[in-house]
Amino acid sequence: MRARTERDELSKDLSAGVTKPLCFLIVFVIGIVIGLASSSHVDRYFTSQPYNLNRGRESIPPNSPSTSSITQTTYDQKCTTSTDIVSNCVKDECLSMKSFLSQKNLSHSMTDEELFWRASLVPEKAHYPFDRMPKLAFMFLTRGPLPFIPLWERFFKGQDVRKYSIYVHTSPEFDLGVSNSSVFYNRQIPSQAVEWGTVSLVDAERRLLSNALLDFSNERFILLSESCIPIYNFQKIYKYLTKSIYSYLDSYDDPSRYGRGRYNTYMKPEIRIRDWRKGSQWFEMHRALAIKIISDTKYYDLFKKYCTDDCYPDEHYMPTFVHMFYGELNSDRTVTYVDWSVGGPHPVIFEGGDITKGVLESLRKSGKNCVYNKGTTDVCYLFARKFDPSALEPLLEISSEVLEY
Repeated sequence: MRARTERDELSKDLSAGVTKPLCFLIVFVIGIVIGLASSSHVDRYFTSQPYNLNRGRESIPPNSPSTSSITQTTYDQKCTTSTDIVSNCVKDECLSMKSFLSQKNLSHSMTDEELFWRASLVPEKAHYPFDRMPKLAFMFLTRGPLPFIPLWERFFKGQDVRKYSIYVHTSPEFDLGVSNSSVFYNRQIPSQAVEWGTVSLVDAERRLLSNALLDFSNERFILLSESCIPIYNFQKIYKYLTKSIYSYLDSYDDPSRYGRGRYNTYMKPEIRIRDWRKGSQWFEMHRALAIKIISDTKYYDLFKKYCTDDCYPDEHYMPTFVHMFYGELNSDRTVTYVDWSVGGPHPVIFEGGDITKGVLESLRKSGKNCVYNKGTTDVCYLFARKFDPSALEPLLEISSEVLEY
C-alpha cells in the first residue's frame, strides 16, 4: 500500500515537471507566430508608402489618395513653401550638387537668423568638386526702381554669365517689373523695410551678402545703390577685383564729432574709442571677409543697442569690426567714387546736364595713386555715384566711347 502511494506521488511529480516546460514552449511558439504576423503587416504598410528614396516620383501611383498628401508634405518640408520652387525641387532633386551650389530662384522662406547661419557654412575640403569660375556678385540696395538698368544691361551684354551674378534688395512690396530677357529678371531677394540712418541698413547689407554667399562661385561682393554706375567695362573690373588680394571697405579714424563723436562709451570694453572707425557703406569685399561679417553676432548686437539716433551704424559697424579683427584683409579704401566737396550729409548729384566726356574721364583718373596689392595704381575707382535718373540718356550716348561698354 505504501509502495503504491509513493508511485502515485512520483507520477504526479513527473506530470508536473513535463507540463510546465510544455506550457512555456506553447506560449513561446504562439508569441513567435504573432510577431511574424505583425511584422508582415508593418512591412506591407511601409513598402506601400512613398518614402523609398531609391524610387523616382513616377513610381508613386498618380491618383493614389493615400500618398498624395504625404508626398506634398514631405517635399514642402525638404524644399520650401513656394509652390514654384517645390515643383522645381521635386523635378531637379533637392539634395543634388547643382541645387546646393547655386540657386536658380532667389525666393526662400528663411528668417535672417536661418539665412546667416546657412550662408556662414564653409567647406573644410580644399578643392571644389566642380569647375569653379570666380564670380562677381553685384548687390543692389534700393528702395524702388533701378533707373540705370539700361546702362547696366549694356555693361553686362556679351559677358560670360559664369563670371557674374546679380542680387537686388528693395522695399518688400516693390517689384522691378523687368522683362524675362533682362539680366535683372528674378534677381530680387526676400527683402525687409529699410530706414535710412538705422541698423536696418546694416541688416539689408548682411542680407544681400548672405543671399550671394549661397552661390559657392561668388568670390567678390560689390554693394551698389540705384544711383551707381560702372566707370570701366566688365573685363577691366573683373580682372581688377579677382586679381586683388585685398577687400575694399572704407575704414578710417575720424577725430571729429562726425566720427569719434558718435562713439558710445557703453560699448566698452568690447569696443574702445581707439577702435572706432568710419567709412562709406559702398564696399567691395572678398568671400572670406563677407563670411566673417555675416557670422558676427556679438559686435552687431552692440551696434544695434548703442549706435542709435545720430550714430549711423551703416557708416561705423563694418569699418570698426573689420579694423578690429581683419584689418590685414582690407585696403581701408573704397572703389566707389563719391563727391563730398559740397559738405553736408549728402554728396554731389550728377544730373543730365553734368554728363560730359571730361567729367567721366575725371572720375576714372582722379590724379592720385592708391594701394593695389603690394604696389600702387592710378585706377582707384571702378564705380561712381550719385547720378540722377536724368543722366541716363547722356550716359548711354557716350558710354561706348568713354566707358568702353
